[in-house]
Amino acid sequence: MTDKESTDLSRGEMNVWRGASIFVAVFCIATLTINAQSYDTVIANGRVIDPESGLNAVRNIGITNGKVVIVTSKRLIGKTIVEARKLVVAPGFIDLNTYGMPQDNDRFRAMDGVATALDLEGGTGDVDLWYRARAGRSALNYGVGIGHEPVRMAVMKAPIKLSLFGEYINSATGDAARKPASETELNEIKRLVERGLRQGAVSVSFGIEYTPGASPWEILEMFRLAAKYGASCHVHMRSLENHYFLETEEMIAASVITGAPVHIKHIHSSCGPDSAQCLQILNEARTSGVKITTETYPYTVGMTNIESSLFDGWEGKPDEYFARMTWAKTGEQITKQNMAEFRKIGGWVAVYPRNSEAAERSLRAAIAHPLTMIASDGTQGADGSGHPRSSGTYARILGRYVREEKLIQLVDAIRKMTLMPALQLEGRVPAMKNKGRIRVGADADIVIFDPNTIIDRSTFEEPAKQSEGVRFLMIGGSFVVKGGKFQAGVFHGRPIRAASR
Repeated sequence: MTDKESTDLSRGEMNVWRGASIFVAVFCIATLTINAQSYDTVIANGRVIDPESGLNAVRNIGITNGKVVIVTSKRLIGKTIVEARKLVVAPGFIDLNTYGMPQDNDRFRAMDGVATALDLEGGTGDVDLWYRARAGRSALNYGVGIGHEPVRMAVMKAPIKLSLFGEYINSATGDAARKPASETELNEIKRLVERGLRQGAVSVSFGIEYTPGASPWEILEMFRLAAKYGASCHVHMRSLENHYFLETEEMIAASVITGAPVHIKHIHSSCGPDSAQCLQILNEARTSGVKITTETYPYTVGMTNIESSLFDGWEGKPDEYFARMTWAKTGEQITKQNMAEFRKIGGWVAVYPRNSEAAERSLRAAIAHPLTMIASDGTQGADGSGHPRSSGTYARILGRYVREEKLIQLVDAIRKMTLMPALQLEGRVPAMKNKGRIRVGADADIVIFDPNTIIDRSTFEEPAKQSEGVRFLMIGGSFVVKGGKFQAGVFHGRPIRAASR
């Protein structure tokens, strides 16, 4: 072989190797690209906060078929890329205390970061009807408890106003509020509550303050049913003014006696100036093994139905009693002269605290306490009337109490809004094991917000003002909020429901 032939062969071999190398490189790049593009959506470069694992770092998330497939520091390529640089990526918020029709409320809740809205205080008297009415009509995930109050109203023949979505929109009055149940009535109440549990209600729900005629024994019977079906009891406690510890102790005793977990609604509102002491009692009870949890909303002003039994006996009250109340729809002052008229009309009344500074101290104690979750207790009417907590609860916590006042850390606030509610429910509703987290296999219910700008904008004068700062909200991997805008006409919400029996 001549030197020239040898050289030509070497050059030929080099060309072959060069060609092969290029082919391999192109093949690898193509393979990696194909694999990356298998993700339906990629959230890139966001500060990912997962309260379950403690992750709090910049990561990329790959989502396919509504599930989180990968959380990594490596670059991902997908069909849709959401650039989340300088934004927080967290599980979608889980609200354990909502009311209201989906179309009227979902936009405000979504813009506040809520992915799952659950009616677990008032509940419903007909679980199947409630879920059927929402199927395919809700932007957010939805669920309900079987309500002791609406069941009691049905058994005692009280007037019931239902929305088109099967929820009761008035409170118990007359016998349904004040009368002790007879043995026959109690048996019927038990039958209907058990029916609701068998239909898959998330919880047993109580508004005991609105049914003062319900004896401690009646409440215990409901707790026994909850325990039988592995459900928790979500309770608006009795109104025992200046005896807040007694109403708290009733809930602890009911849980100890029956074994049913109990969740106390809006502790700062229920315990008033004694919130810190009530929280101490709950914490001590938990240390002793009692299954008890609680929640709060970030406002010192409450709102309720003016026709409810809470205001019975108003005729003998002094003028200062009315000075703390305004008609929610117009802001008009309630007086002894117009009280009867408004009670006849029925609707929401805002109730202001006697001492605003003391109320704020109690609220701050509740927000900061490690035991409390965040829940709105909110609803808005089709006319936009209501409480600002309906549209501003979560942004207010993140904007005012985390960023501005530094009352709690961001990671702790997110835990109170996501993982803690999921843990509270997952014993009865296994689907909740994949919510409130950002990890492989979790549902892609994800909120992306700007921690530097998120804030509530709703007020008592303008309660229907959406929060600012939520840039994206995904439900099962589909966008409900995109680029800071609510996606009207999309209904990605799924039912949150226990198995029927």
